[in-house]
Amino acid sequence: MDTRFNLFENELGGRFAKRFAGTGMLVHQSTLPRATQELVSLRASQINGCGHCIDMHVKEAAAAGESAVRLHLVAAWRESTVFTEAEQAALAFAEEGTRLADAHEGVSDGTWELVRKHYDDDQVAALICLVALINAANRLAVITHQKGGSYEAGMFEAAMG
Repeated sequence: MDTRFNLFENELGGRFAKRFAGTGMLVHQSTLPRATQELVSLRASQINGCGHCIDMHVKEAAAAGESAVRLHLVAAWRESTVFTEAEQAALAFAEEGTRLADAHEGVSDGTWELVRKHYDDDQVAALICLVALINAANRLAVITHQKGGSYEAGMFEAAMG
């Protein structure tokens, strides 16, 4: 499978990608814990089968000090003991917000209540935006056949510099 298209090499695609990445930086700079951001992004990317984004978020999380055990267990977080209640709420939110077609209600009331219990308004706003953004990023990368494996921690921020 070869990469189909490089958005950054196209004028319109490049302008879009720069603005899209800028919105991602807003979320990144929010008070939502960095570990939570990476775990949520990783879980949505796993569900969507986006190798490029899985690669990116595993490496960014590891560079930020996330343990290999926790990273390996994200896909099975419900059957794991290594995530806090707040992280579990965020991971449930990520899954339900990603699998909209699988549930008529989208994010369940129970999950919403757990998220509200553990996160303040700014963090909830960041979590909502993060789930929307990572799902859009997954789609951009999957559609264009972006590959996982070559990302290095810090590349995203360096490109935004």
